[in-house]
Amino acid sequence: MIKEAITATLMLSLGVAGVSEAGENNKRSSGKKTSAPGYTVISPIFSQLVSFTLPAGFTTVWEDGNKTSYLREAVPTGETVESWTQMVTVTGAKGLAGNPDVTPRSFAGAVAGGFEKSCPDTYSGKILKEGKNERGYDHIVAVVSCGATPGGSGMSSESALVVVIKGDRDYYTLQWAERGSPSGKAIPVNPQKWKGRLAKLAPINLSPIVPGAPQPSPSRSK
Repeated sequence: MIKEAITATLMLSLGVAGVSEAGENNKRSSGKKTSAPGYTVISPIFSQLVSFTLPAGFTTVWEDGNKTSYLREAVPTGETVESWTQMVTVTGAKGLAGNPDVTPRSFAGAVAGGFEKSCPDTYSGKILKEGKNERGYDHIVAVVSCGATPGGSGMSSESALVVVIKGDRDYYTLQWAERGSPSGKAIPVNPQKWKGRLAKLAPINLSPIVPGAPQPSPSRSK
């Protein structure tokens, strides 16, 4: 659900096909951990380095990118991109920061709209933070939720923390989604719970790519 909503938003914003479900650029991980739990991941995504903390117990299992968009997914060790209880996703949209019609709020709103369209009777959402982040970048932090939506092996609920950051040239998102038992009504957003999730992803930083300097691979940890 969160992947579909983000991909649809990228397609509308960039006017391209976005990241694909399958293709020669896709990379499926073996599912083995590459470092100790709770480590910082630093990735060169288009014009900037993106770093955040991958929470303990998560393993990167999927990576895809093309000339205009990038996506990488991690799930609890032992789970897959098809069947998961939680998923941490980072995306990039090349050049989108140059579009005056796109703001962090409008981007997040498009993602929320995708959720609400899938579950109009059980949708809930809440903005947790908005404005400049610690590095001075415009950003928004929100939670979106569907009480009942098709996903995984059957009907489930799905909620996600969504962080949207306007970089120097590009847009970046970081999401932490979870699936649970379906609900016949909207699931109230618990701000403290999701602020706790945000703290586990911190620090979330953008930094310049220095020409000629060695760059980490997209899934390398530090």
